[in-house]
Amino acid sequence: MSVVTASAPSETDLAIVGMAAHLPGAGSIGAYWHNLRNGLRAIRRLSEDELIAAGEDPALMRQATYVPFAAPLEKFAEFDAEFFGFSPKEAAILDPQHRQFLEVAWEALENAGHTPEGFNGNIGVYAGCGMGSYFYFNLCSNRDLVRDVGMFLLRHTGNDKDFLSTRVSHIFDLRGPSVNVQTACSTSLVALHYAAQALLSGECDMAL
Repeated sequence: MSVVTASAPSETDLAIVGMAAHLPGAGSIGAYWHNLRNGLRAIRRLSEDELIAAGEDPALMRQATYVPFAAPLEKFAEFDAEFFGFSPKEAAILDPQHRQFLEVAWEALENAGHTPEGFNGNIGVYAGCGMGSYFYFNLCSNRDLVRDVGMFLLRHTGNDKDFLSTRVSHIFDLRGPSVNVQTACSTSLVALHYAAQALLSGECDMAL
């Protein structure tokens, strides 16, 4: 009979010290775990009123092949702009993906017990997002907004996917590397790989 003993931590060991998530049917890691344990599904049937309110074409809804199901993200329109230093107008311009990432990044740091002002080290950010439709359908159609703010600021500082990581680093005053990753469906995996490499090489002491 062999005895298995735990090995001592090595210099290449990495620890996951905090987590956060906003998911359909679960606004936190705790809620997500509850759903998994109880076999709860986040996909639900949307009512006709919900679909019309979301701008769906009634003619499309009447087609036999139409599937009125979705996994909507709750409270996606809610954002504590003041907490992150945004004016109401700036927050309205900001892509919802970026708003969500700011919130989840902060929640992950809180969950880890290492908010930026209390962490004596460099925190890196490695992340990516897809091309959003918010800019085209919600901002470009507002002629007054385009005229007042300008297309450059609307597109780049508020909605361009390349600002996802650097915006978090700037607002939270993080001093580690800030890298936007774009590798299509493998983005999250590649971001995790680069974050691990940065930790092992000493480029940062903690990574989002």
